[in-house]
Amino acid sequence: MLPSLKNDLLLRALRREPTDTTPVWVMRQAGRYLPEYRTTRAKAGSFMALAQNPELACEVTLQPLRRFELDAAILFSDILTIPDAMGLGLSFAQGEGPQFARPVRSRADVERLGVPDMESELRYVMDAVRLIRRELDGRVPLIGFSGSPWTLACYMVEGEGSRDFATAKAMCWNEPALAHTLLDTLAKSVAAYLIAQAAAGVQVLMIFDTWGGLLSPSAYREFSLRYMARVVEVLKADTHARDLPVILFSKGAAAHLADMADTGCAALGVDWTIDLADARRAVNSKVALQGNLDPAVLRANPEIIRREVRNILDSYGNHPGHVFNFGHGITPEVDPEHVKVLVDEVHSYSRQLRGR
Repeated sequence: MLPSLKNDLLLRALRREPTDTTPVWVMRQAGRYLPEYRTTRAKAGSFMALAQNPELACEVTLQPLRRFELDAAILFSDILTIPDAMGLGLSFAQGEGPQFARPVRSRADVERLGVPDMESELRYVMDAVRLIRRELDGRVPLIGFSGSPWTLACYMVEGEGSRDFATAKAMCWNEPALAHTLLDTLAKSVAAYLIAQAAAGVQVLMIFDTWGGLLSPSAYREFSLRYMARVVEVLKADTHARDLPVILFSKGAAAHLADMADTGCAALGVDWTIDLADARRAVNSKVALQGNLDPAVLRANPEIIRREVRNILDSYGNHPGHVFNFGHGITPEVDPEHVKVLVDEVHSYSRQLRGR
């Protein structure tokens, strides 16, 4: 039997229960800014070899916890595991990001897609989850995640990364029925993937809608939010996942926070384009909020980092339901010592705010 949690700050904050300290973790906390990560990746030989090796994925998941007093671990994986399992031929060119050998452009392409089998095509992810849970030994919760249906569709249709994903957007305009067919398959896949992670042992689920902010308000509701809401609905009906808090994060979509809060999720990730006080008012304290430091701040000197941490904590105020994080992922050039400054300041200053 797995041990109970020694540090449940994150879970209590996501339930909007009072905590004496604000929990903190950071997106991409296991990544290229850590020299030990770079060593492990070199040992693996490639990013995909690293992600598909449960032992190495476990190792890099745990690396940041050895350096910093973080309040959560997040599974080391990639948001594009689902389309890779669908047979699209994912690779990562050096310095160029993800590429698919077989992008999805036609009705025939879409109709060939099916929901992957989670314990065969994606077993390496579930094996990594089970191993990480054992190695964590109850130290902190483990977060599992997926890309949102819209974000996955962006890469699958475009065939690679893009600044505007114009090909994916064109499908929505020119062939909306085809886009909905693709997104429906992806919503079923994302839900199944997160349920499998829950069954394997993750304690929090997060959906990364990295490219939702590229859409107009009406398109966002139709092609992004609609399918995230559908995923949450399926999760809440599943035996393994229904009791796990779900975090939704749409980058660049601050105008939609109130609608996102109505999906049934426990928390919303917030980027740095909105003040946290305004975000809290927008959701009427209905859900917890996660965020929202600009990761570029970690390139500043330590005193500036401390000041910006305090500004965000002051903005949220002495209210339950805040998880400190960035408004997007940590960048590779960051000095790890600056991450320590941030984590320590979040803990010390939040305790001051609560008078502890």
